[in-house]
Amino acid sequence: MAQVSEGPGLYQLAEEHEELRAAVRALAEKEIAPYAAEVDEQERYPREALDALVKAGFHAVHIPEAYGGQGADAVAACIVIEEVARVDASASLIPAVNKLGTQPMLLAASEELKKQVMPEIAAGASASYGLSEREAGSDTASMRTRAQRDGDTWVLNGTKCWITNAGESTWYTVMAVTDPDAPKKSQGISAFAVHKDDPGFSVGPKEKKLGIKGSPTREIYFENCTIPADRIIGEPGTGLKTALKTLEHTRPTIGAQALGIAQGALDASIAYVKERKQFGQSIADFQGVQFMLADMGMKIETARHMVYASAAASERGDARASFMASAAKTYASDIAMEVTTDAVQLFGGAGYTRDFPVERMMRDAKITQIYEGTNQIQRMVMARQLLKG
Repeated sequence: MAQVSEGPGLYQLAEEHEELRAAVRALAEKEIAPYAAEVDEQERYPREALDALVKAGFHAVHIPEAYGGQGADAVAACIVIEEVARVDASASLIPAVNKLGTQPMLLAASEELKKQVMPEIAAGASASYGLSEREAGSDTASMRTRAQRDGDTWVLNGTKCWITNAGESTWYTVMAVTDPDAPKKSQGISAFAVHKDDPGFSVGPKEKKLGIKGSPTREIYFENCTIPADRIIGEPGTGLKTALKTLEHTRPTIGAQALGIAQGALDASIAYVKERKQFGQSIADFQGVQFMLADMGMKIETARHMVYASAAASERGDARASFMASAAKTYASDIAMEVTTDAVQLFGGAGYTRDFPVERMMRDAKITQIYEGTNQIQRMVMARQLLKG
């Protein structure tokens, strides 16, 4: 029989994780929350959030200590994203996309390239990730962006779309076709580190979006964009493999973002129903309202366990990491949409106005079901894993 452990430590977060949560929450409440509505309204980059996160070292906690970073584990990275998203989803994309943009390099880049890029990110620069194209969203292997070797350089041509924080980032991890004649399209794709000042690189206008309006989404263009040959990430032809491996590590962070949005909506709802009076009493006293709150809380708690468990699995290199990452991302984002919709309902007519944060949270929640692989694609990933056994 299994030994029953005595005292604390059995199936709970480490003390340092809870201390990190308290620190990030305090910073988010003080430095980020006051600007969240304005950032959304003006569709501007959350500069105050960036400054506060960089100053506190929370903008990219996953960067290893060897490169001047915090060396935080995957669960810690999720806690940071969750706590920032609780007050402002747009601002939570700063730590989330820094991980997405650098994870391929951490997995596959040469030591020289890591030494070039990682200390800059650790010091406050941002990274973005360029995989999607207009005609190659879920079908990533059909991308058209090309990279050709030319002596001691690579020359990139093409367009990437839906690039989060494009125009604000210094570094971009970009996937491009290097061997159009590869036996399988997926084997002809390579990954590259592109700098914003590289000749032939430019960014397009901002997309007009439903939510996460404080985080710019743009196309990025490569017109004979020339980069040094040693900026390839891993071996030629391994780019898509690296991209898919990256998502095992970053899908839990989108789950964390969704989780934070849902928690923020629940917190706002609890405060509101306690104050709002109808029929001579607080609406928190009505059983119908209580049942809605109970369901919201139960689903958030379930999502939280899935997100942390999937983050830990990615850190360990668990064989089930891919399934767990897709499950956590899908469940948490579906819950974020449900919970924010219920939050708007609990606020009644007030919830439909911009005087309260829940309508913004509902708009922000939607994208979590779409990016880093739609929830339909996630279900295909999960089914494949299950059928493989």
